[in-house]
Amino acid sequence: MQFTDHSTEHFQVLRQLLERFEQELADFASRCQPELIVISAGFDAHQNDPIGSLGLTSEDFGRWTVFVKDLAEKYAQGRILSVLEGGYSPEVLAECVLLHLQKLRAE
Repeated sequence: MQFTDHSTEHFQVLRQLLERFEQELADFASRCQPELIVISAGFDAHQNDPIGSLGLTSEDFGRWTVFVKDLAEKYAQGRILSVLEGGYSPEVLAECVLLHLQKLRAE
């Protein structure tokens, strides 16, 4: 009998998805040269959110914040507007929002 580690498969697919998303976003920013970047900061895709099912971690959201912040610095003179729009676990939401704000404020 052969067992499949679905968590490992999911992790690999998710990593590929995140890398592809970042590449597509960077390419788009390069083409459109934004003057302002708006973040729709929804955290319901977190692995511990009761509604989301994408399986992202708080660290994934932190990584994306830094990535988008870097794009804003490159193309929009650092101008970012971040709007909270989702997350249905108070504990996870608090953790993600705090990390998001810390990454935005970091030098």
